Amino acid sequence: MIHWFFKSYFDVAGLGLRIVASAACSFFIVMVLGPRLIRLLVKRKIGDTPEFDHADLNELTRHKSMTPTMGGALIVVAIFTSVILFANLGNFYIRMALLALIWLGGLGAIDDWIKLRYSTGKGSRDGLRSWEKIIFQVALGVLLAAFMYKYGRESHVGAINPAHSFYFPFRASAVALPLVAYVIITVLTMVGSSNAVNLTDGMDGLAAGCLIIVTGVFLIVSWLVGVTEWASFFSMPLVAGSAEMTVLCSAMLGACLGFLWFNAHPAQVFMGDTGSLPLGGLLGFIAVVTRQELMLLIAGGVFVMEAISVILQVGYYKMTRPPGGLEGKRLFRCAPLHHHFHLGGCPETKVVARFWILGLIFAALALATLKLR
Repeated sequence: MIHWFFKSYFDVAGLGLRIVASAACSFFIVMVLGPRLIRLLVKRKIGDTPEFDHADLNELTRHKSMTPTMGGALIVVAIFTSVILFANLGNFYIRMALLALIWLGGLGAIDDWIKLRYSTGKGSRDGLRSWEKIIFQVALGVLLAAFMYKYGRESHVGAINPAHSFYFPFRASAVALPLVAYVIITVLTMVGSSNAVNLTDGMDGLAAGCLIIVTGVFLIVSWLVGVTEWASFFSMPLVAGSAEMTVLCSAMLGACLGFLWFNAHPAQVFMGDTGSLPLGGLLGFIAVVTRQELMLLIAGGVFVMEAISVILQVGYYKMTRPPGGLEGKRLFRCAPLHHHFHLGGCPETKVVARFWILGLIFAALALATLKLR
């Protein structure tokens, strides 16, 4: 929107100013509206009672009963407003990012609302079924992939189009992708990232802190991929229009920093699926736009660990479950992984701090791959 009034700042030269303004705006929105939203949620008793298939874990989290949830709505509003104000709305990728934000934010809100209705005797404690959420996530991924592949033709330079190629973190060479392969990679990246962040959102400040770290990595990557000189220097693909992803990343950073203010232990509010699904989906979207899907696996190592722990736990349980409805065996005390350590006697604050440290290590490894190219 501001682009129409201050066009001179909407090029690469003015990008730094818009990055700072976007982050500051989203942070300010969360800080101002946060207390008001929390009071509203408390007044309307929009709070969740943690309930796990583990008696000891239920006891450990009993003190969190009726803590307001759906705080992710605040994050969605902050990101949407900052992007509308400071991003170039003429940029195709920005418009697609806003679509993903609203789509996944709405999906998460429906899921949270069904869970909340369970306490009144309606709805389901598990919210939407897994396959129901995945259908909507896959549909979004296919839609975005088809449009991005078509729009990516503008990046064609020389023999290979960087926007239609697949890149490995330690190599400068690329593998050209047909449309079908591009769609499959986009869907896997966005759906996987969205659900991995959702699984990580189980302790005070855990998901928000890790998101800040990974988003910071992709803010840097978006700038490098979108600017000719930097892309050439680091042997990275030059994707036309991807520099605007920096404004989106900065809006996410500001919103998550502001939310962490209220979500740090002891949490005053939880983001719920309303926040975790769109934030994870946007991370996946940015990775696809910048053609750094594999880098997301490295930088988002904490999210990958959490998701794999759930897959392994469920798979091993089903494999070892004897006939007759008896209990199967478990690899971990409880999944996702952060609950395993919590049940092992490690305080929640220490688990969160250690996962943040791991997140910083993974981020450093991801950035190191840039130089190794």
